[in-house]
Amino acid sequence: MTTHKEPSPEARANVTQHNVETRSHPLLPEEEQPLADSGMEETAAELILAESEERTLNPDPDDAQGGHRRSEDTADLP
Repeated sequence: MTTHKEPSPEARANVTQHNVETRSHPLLPEEEQPLADSGMEETAAELILAESEERTLNPDPDDAQGGHRRSEDTADLP
């Protein structure tokens, strides 16, 4: 699933060709129908990986799944 938000150049730069190749084959079950043998498998994989990297680099603080939290962020410290 994509967010339809254009990933930043930094996020795109963090996506390697190896990542794209391994992400594009095999396809996830929900990707099989629209992408199988379309020639767009690697393009879709690159976009998915770039969007994921964008969420890692610039997490949405309002998103429950956004960002990486450290234990200090949630623990009550004396």
